[in-house]
Amino acid sequence: MNSRLGISAGLLLLIAGPVAAEVYRNVDAQGNVTFSDEPSKGAEAVKVKPVTTITLPKPQNVRETDKLREDVKREGAIYKSVSFTYPENEQAFYSGSGDVRFEMQSTPGLEPGHKYEVTLDGQPVGQSTSGTVTISNVFRGTHEAGIHIVDNNGVQIKTGSSVRFTVHRPSTQN
Repeated sequence: MNSRLGISAGLLLLIAGPVAAEVYRNVDAQGNVTFSDEPSKGAEAVKVKPVTTITLPKPQNVRETDKLREDVKREGAIYKSVSFTYPENEQAFYSGSGDVRFEMQSTPGLEPGHKYEVTLDGQPVGQSTSGTVTISNVFRGTHEAGIHIVDNNGVQIKTGSSVRFTVHRPSTQN
């Protein structure tokens, strides 16, 4: 009876142990490539990288993240609006150097530790507490600028309407 139990336990350990399956690559006479977990004549073993796994956050960590989001919403609620005062939407202007000056305002004014953040074509390009940001060497053409208020951690707490504008620059071909 003990020998049967020992054999059964040994088989279970073999089955439960790590499985290192081989992958084989085979090319037939027509050049078709096939992969299999069974070796065949002319097949070569292929090294397969381990599978990437992720660990999901624990529920209490998710609740803490939700709490932080609520804090950001409350903090952003102190602002009624944030907007550009310059350039205006759909404005076109000449800039030989490509410098573009953005002017912005919020109602009420910025709280201590908060900044205006300007994005150009979806990418952050500058922050300011003064209400102006100048970006150098903006390419000719039409662009979209976004305006946000960020807290002292750089988290966007209020977003305003974006503006589209067109920069005209001299060309060496003209």
